[in-house]
Amino acid sequence: MSASTGKKKILFVDDEPNVLSGLRRTLRDQRKQWEMDFVGAGQEALAKIDEAYYDAVITDMRMPGMDGAELLDRIAERHPYVIRVVLSGQSDQASVMKTVGPAHQYLSKPCEIETLKATLARAFSLRELLGEGRLKSLVSGMRALPSLPLLYSELLNLVQDPNSSVADVGRLIAKDPAMTAKILQLVNSAFFGLGRRVSNPLEAASLLGLEILNPLVLSAGIFKQFEASEIDDRIFSMDALWSHSSRVGALAKLIAKEEEMGSPAVEDSLLAGMLHDIGKLILVVNQPAEYAQLKQASADAAEQMLAEKEIFGTTHGAVGAYLLGLWGIPQSIVEAVALHNQPGLQGERALSVLSVVHVANALVHAMDDDASLEKLIDHEYIEQLKLAERVAVWKDLAGAAEL
Repeated sequence: MSASTGKKKILFVDDEPNVLSGLRRTLRDQRKQWEMDFVGAGQEALAKIDEAYYDAVITDMRMPGMDGAELLDRIAERHPYVIRVVLSGQSDQASVMKTVGPAHQYLSKPCEIETLKATLARAFSLRELLGEGRLKSLVSGMRALPSLPLLYSELLNLVQDPNSSVADVGRLIAKDPAMTAKILQLVNSAFFGLGRRVSNPLEAASLLGLEILNPLVLSAGIFKQFEASEIDDRIFSMDALWSHSSRVGALAKLIAKEEEMGSPAVEDSLLAGMLHDIGKLILVVNQPAEYAQLKQASADAAEQMLAEKEIFGTTHGAVGAYLLGLWGIPQSIVEAVALHNQPGLQGERALSVLSVVHVANALVHAMDDDASLEKLIDHEYIEQLKLAERVAVWKDLAGAAEL
């Protein structure tokens, strides 16, 4: 098994023998890092995964008998910890609907072998953030993140209203971190073959169009409503999370603009700010009792990180980053989510999306929670970036803006 050999164990599934032969040949140099099996049918693949541990499965879509979508569905139910990737030439709307839930990522044939290697290497690397235990299964098994009930209801009404436009739908999705993450996963997949990354939910909605968005919302189950009744509002407030995340995103965007970081970084800063606390949502949905224990154990941000590591074995930043990374969200956003409370762990010392999200989060907490900005900002990190004098400017920016 993977755990005993130290190698990652990967299962490739395709009904075309020449495709499997090609994969065997081109991946020969990975044998020191990966233990690989190759099978020609979905049922055979499921039997192997039922019998032995695998870190990842790479499957074709269209196969006789059990197709790729059904295979991934079964794996997600029985073995949610497995990283699930589609490698297929099928990119029709029906394929999108069937795999958007169970698949973490979609790669199109013909696929550059370096792209496949990089996709898996990134997923394996992010997984190490979570350490050992059941969190890997919980996070890998998530097909959708719950959204604010009011926004979810509005979205259902919009997609069923013949007078609504794709811009209306895009603007609504842009208000919700969970919806934003899921739509970016889809539009950046090889299903659409854009050849560039999209980090703006309005642009993502426009590229998908209502013809795809409507059935995705109504039948594919990629969005779902947060069930507030399951969680004590004193322990967790979806409204408070949404408000804080939106404000951090808006301020991060303002700071990035002020520092003239350029269009991609400005958009990524907004998104990373919106998504930085998505790990809290994952934890409270999957482990509400432990999350309640966390809230009782910690008061400020520093204490919370220590308590998270004690209770969950990791931080909410790492949990959120792992899911977003599995979904193929851009690296700069994933990094900012992972390290927004501990930016000093980043090896590079340069102004980045992480930098502005770290400061924006600290400033918003200081304004809203009457917390100490001195305790919230990593001053050593900011000094190393030679940005200490800019913090006062950003603070004024936050005060002047209507966040």
